[in-house]
Amino acid sequence: MANNLTKTLRKEERAYENGADRPLGSYLRVLGVYGGAVAGLVALGRATGVRPPERIAVLDLLLMGVSTHRLSRTITKDPVTSPLRAPFTRYAGLSGPAELREEVRGHGVRHAVGELVTCPFCIAQWIATGYAAGMVWAPRFTRLAGATMTAVAISDWLQLGYARLMQAAENPGGRGGNDANGEQK
Repeated sequence: MANNLTKTLRKEERAYENGADRPLGSYLRVLGVYGGAVAGLVALGRATGVRPPERIAVLDLLLMGVSTHRLSRTITKDPVTSPLRAPFTRYAGLSGPAELREEVRGHGVRHAVGELVTCPFCIAQWIATGYAAGMVWAPRFTRLAGATMTAVAISDWLQLGYARLMQAAENPGGRGGNDANGEQK
């Protein structure tokens, strides 16, 4: 019976892939790790008597959202965190200011993890879940870490805005810019 189930699942996987390399079994393993981690956190909470907050304040939700955004980009795109992604990726160039573009490599679980650690949208779920757990067990530290990541995100946006303003000042109207006397070229 188990053999028939395995054959059926492999057949479904091939039908889904449609000739592409889509490691469904490996995705299922990654989902299992996530689900197991969430179940473990819930069990640990019950065993220790720690309960989630009755409600999440709007400011906590904003802090969680902005810090999740920033940390997901740091993990998936930052040059300094590339050693963490290196076993699963290959450097492919720059994708934006201070961000790398990497290609996923390998097959199976390696490929699935590569997709996770290069996709800020994908890893955000894991980060937000960790943040939520932090709000249960260590809310003060979690808010401090969240505020730090939020400050970095705001700084990033200000840096990008500043760079755009400098470009506009150096090249008004998108034309050839100004000469040394401030005259249009």
